[in-house]
Amino acid sequence: MGELKEHQPPMTIDEQIENLKNIGLIVENEEYAKKILNDISYFRLIKAYSLNLKSKNGKYCEKVTFEQIVELYLFNANFRQVIFPEIEKVEINVRCRIANYFAEQYGVLGYLEADNFVNAEYHKMFLDDIEEEIRRNSKAPFVKNFHDNYEGGNLPIYALVEILSFGTLSKFYKNMKNQDKKAIAKSFGVGYTYFESWLESISYVRNICAHYGRLYNAKLSKTPILYKEYSEAGIGNNRIFGVLLCLKHLLKSNDHWNLFVDKIELLFDKYESVDIKTMGFTENWKELLEIR
Repeated sequence: MGELKEHQPPMTIDEQIENLKNIGLIVENEEYAKKILNDISYFRLIKAYSLNLKSKNGKYCEKVTFEQIVELYLFNANFRQVIFPEIEKVEINVRCRIANYFAEQYGVLGYLEADNFVNAEYHKMFLDDIEEEIRRNSKAPFVKNFHDNYEGGNLPIYALVEILSFGTLSKFYKNMKNQDKKAIAKSFGVGYTYFESWLESISYVRNICAHYGRLYNAKLSKTPILYKEYSEAGIGNNRIFGVLLCLKHLLKSNDHWNLFVDKIELLFDKYESVDIKTMGFTENWKELLEIR
């Protein structure tokens, strides 16, 4: 390990602006910049959205403006808000179908039995996770109802899935037996190996959206397995476009999907500073994303 760095001393907003000007950023309206930096932290705005806008010497490329960085930030905020409702639809569908199927196969409390899963150790971790989820939601009326009025106080699977995080639900699916995974994935018209990776990746993106994170110019650490038609066309799976292609296949029976695609196009038209290639979008992205 090389020599460790020291933390930089704090800067006032005036000093932040002066620093940006010293490294080549054009700040045409300092009062506007002060207002923005008083509402959005330097770290959240400047550090995240300056990627690809600087040269190797650490200075901004020619003609890059403060307003341009703000535009990228605003695009990301709107882009995230457009995507989140589509993820919500998938999440609610998955909760429903897993609960319905699992209850039919193993009973409403079948999730408590390790024999109904592949890996007993993962199942034990799952039980620890749900114990924590139930503790956090202990005051919810339906949780209290099952705890106080039913033998054993356990939640049936159809109620349990409503308090599980999408990440925990994804882990639940991952530990199901292959024949059970196949049955759930088939209801979405997808092979189970694809579906498993898609759930994990979509859950990861969902958390980025929920915590106001950056999708613009971001490499995703949880990546989906893409259909060969996409990977052979040179589409990467570590950018948001790859995840949107997966969402398309999960939501293809919904009439609204092409309206969602139109909303993305409107955002691209509105925010001219956006470089769609940094998110994995191709020139023919709309043709690929639309349901025809």
